[in-house]
Amino acid sequence: MRAPDPAGGEVAAQADDLEVLEQALSWLQSGQPVALVTVVRTWGSSPRPPGSLLAMNSAGQSAGSVSGGCVEETLLARYRDGEIAGPEPTWIDFGVERQEAARMGLPCGGRLELLVEHLADPEVIALLLRRLQQGEIVTRRVVLPDGAVSLERGEGGPDFQASGGEVIKTFGPAWQLLLIGNGIIARHLASMARQLDYRVTICDPRNTFVDTQPLADVHYSRAMPDDAVRALIDSSRTAIVTLAHDPRQDDLGLSAALESNAFYVGALGSKRSAEARHKRLASLGYGPEQLARIHGPAGLYIGSKRPAEIALSILAEITAVRNRVAQQPAATAT
Repeated sequence: MRAPDPAGGEVAAQADDLEVLEQALSWLQSGQPVALVTVVRTWGSSPRPPGSLLAMNSAGQSAGSVSGGCVEETLLARYRDGEIAGPEPTWIDFGVERQEAARMGLPCGGRLELLVEHLADPEVIALLLRRLQQGEIVTRRVVLPDGAVSLERGEGGPDFQASGGEVIKTFGPAWQLLLIGNGIIARHLASMARQLDYRVTICDPRNTFVDTQPLADVHYSRAMPDDAVRALIDSSRTAIVTLAHDPRQDDLGLSAALESNAFYVGALGSKRSAEARHKRLASLGYGPEQLARIHGPAGLYIGSKRPAEIALSILAEITAVRNRVAQQPAATAT
């Protein structure tokens, strides 16, 4: 399931979630009882984060994962025996002692809290998949204890939240990273971001910065930076970082980024260059609230000096902002 992306190629929706939803819909349409399991909370060591999904049917088949081993087997057995997933959601708490960890599939001991829902209406899942196919961000809200489900238009922010009697999971296109300016830091940052499943674009129209050994699974654009930003379908799931060391390129990208709803806008450079950049953008009419969106110098302070360390600090800050974790300003200077 793909949505078109004018910046080049396609924007993939989150593959693991789609596989689970598509399989659940297939089972529902064939008349099989289906349950959806969601990881709500974890404590200690757990290989799957909150928001992870598992679909299972009464025949003992499953798609997705909530742990990494025997938890799934136990869930399938209990579902086949009719112990869980009645008309109302079921809460299951898997508490695992260290000595039981290997048997339960949790490597170092831990605890999982799961929500198990009986899926009764295939049209709700079909509608969710159709909206994802159109490139939308969709929030699925489950209200407890009765399990009422609603689909709402999603926004940038955490993919999963559980509080106040609600379990909220946001589905949508893959998170994107747009890098303005090619070079060694962009190369490191792109490589690291791909490991976190970001769809990465490196934009640089300058002839002297054409990469002779392009990275696999990274899109390269020769568009002007402001055009590359404006070409984004939905920038609420996009981080934009300027790395060009050329104010003509960086400012074009930043000016367009400040007019977008990108969840992160960062700019490489020293504190002195950041001050000069703010003055230039202010002279173009950007106000204090807009300029405050720029993370500059970009990155968390980790004493970074080498290109790979700077890239790591920037990706760490992007991750913190995406997860809405407050951080101190960085001091990564170049």
